[in-house]
Amino acid sequence: MADESLSHTDTSPLLFDTTDESLLDLVDNLLNRGVVLDAELVLGLAGVDLVYVHLSALLCAADRVLPAKA
Repeated sequence: MADESLSHTDTSPLLFDTTDESLLDLVDNLLNRGVVLDAELVLGLAGVDLVYVHLSALLCAADRVLPAKA
């Protein structure tokens, strides 16, 4: 039988921000600040590396990367 003396408190408001931000706001924030993705993948068999993949990507607004035209 469960112990009734243990109280359960809801901590979800502490974990999740309840502001009304949309996905569009999130994407806008990421593009303004920029995101760098750097990943490596190595597939091997019996201690021998067979496939090596390196991925580098930069996600940001074009005006952050391209020079301004005069």
